Amino acid sequence: MNDRIQRRAALADPVRIQTAALVIIAFAVVLFLLVQARFMLISLVTAIVLFSLTSDAISFIARQRIGPLHVPNWLASIVAVLAIAAALLTLTSLILSQVNTVLLTTLSYTEQTPEAVAALFAWLGEDAEQAVFNSVSTVDLSGYLRTLAGQAGSMMQASVLVILFMGFLFAERVWFSTKLVNFVGDEVQADRIGRIVGSIIRRVNRYLLVKTLVSVVTGAMVWFVAKLFGLELAAPLGIITFILNYIPNIGSIIATGLVALVTYVQLADASQTLAIFLVVGTIQFVNGNVIDPMLMGRALRLSSFGIIISLAFWGAVWGIPGMFLSVPIMVALMIVCSEIPAVRPVAILLSREGLPEPETRGEVPEEQLKAAE
Repeated sequence: MNDRIQRRAALADPVRIQTAALVIIAFAVVLFLLVQARFMLISLVTAIVLFSLTSDAISFIARQRIGPLHVPNWLASIVAVLAIAAALLTLTSLILSQVNTVLLTTLSYTEQTPEAVAALFAWLGEDAEQAVFNSVSTVDLSGYLRTLAGQAGSMMQASVLVILFMGFLFAERVWFSTKLVNFVGDEVQADRIGRIVGSIIRRVNRYLLVKTLVSVVTGAMVWFVAKLFGLELAAPLGIITFILNYIPNIGSIIATGLVALVTYVQLADASQTLAIFLVVGTIQFVNGNVIDPMLMGRALRLSSFGIIISLAFWGAVWGIPGMFLSVPIMVALMIVCSEIPAVRPVAILLSREGLPEPETRGEVPEEQLKAAE
């Protein structure tokens, strides 16, 4: 009996090793493809996100009737693509102009930056101030800024590609349900997949709409504070704050530090710099930790540690665009994993309370949520 068990264990070990090796190889191949095709994949994911934001609205418009007349699906889709294209190109042009304004102005301040940063540490003594000055002086700020400007310049190309992808998605939108049933071969299974996709769309839409609202309010408040302190870059700082707030956790910290640095470089007054840092930091904290979670609701209670891991991974793979897309990708991954028993532990780890499926399988009881908190 023991010999039989040992033989089975001996046979099982090579199988496990082979399975583990295949998983590692598959992960390496996928990671390689993600990096090599990053520009195309980033544009495709962005197009899918924008398509999900507007698809339900277009379907609602197409269902409306005014007497015997109604808006055909093809006409609603064409109007949607044209409207999104106009809005996307306008927003991209605005962002590029403001980013270039900030970069050009910052380049003119580059020589003053080491002295300004070192002066913040003057209270620690001359040695500490000199050490900070030497450290900051070795950083090629102008090189980093020019690299950032080059990356920002590719936004227009990406916008055009996103518009093309969206055009194809809207053209195929009417046939998605039929294709899904024929592809799966089972109407029940197709309906289940459709509910999962619908849940992903609803949650991602909620996240983006709430994030946009909070980011607009935060950017407007930062602009007002910067204007109040007489900063020349008040409008660009407000727009950059709006953009950076889409990057979870880290974006608000970078935006606050950028406002403080610009304030000190321009005004050279430590007390005013500290004041604007505290005011902007308070705005970011209240909007990001009180208003944002309150509007998000229970459907998007993601693990903070999971968000950091997702942010680090997609930032390493796709750079800054990956940071913007990290949370929508994490939401989709959590919902898909919650529906597959073999990988359900991943969904539990990604959710904040360990309850990842209130939409797809019914609402979680209030007592269970309170116990989790």
